[in-house]
Amino acid sequence: MDTRLIELLVCPVCKGPLQRRLQGQHLICHADRLGFPIRDGIPVMLENEAVPLDDNDMPVAPVPSAPMGS
Repeated sequence: MDTRLIELLVCPVCKGPLQRRLQGQHLICHADRLGFPIRDGIPVMLENEAVPLDDNDMPVAPVPSAPMGS
């Protein structure tokens, strides 16, 4: 993803700046402690798609939910 594009994007929650780690697959908002995924080179800038960050500012993978009726 082009670095110039990242500079134009802001967090959809707080409108703050986003950062991308080298080889990272998320855009990181340090203010909200959220990671927004990059899928097929396209940032997914939806609040409900964001994942929380751990203490090392690494995105925490979501836990899959159990199917209903199990």
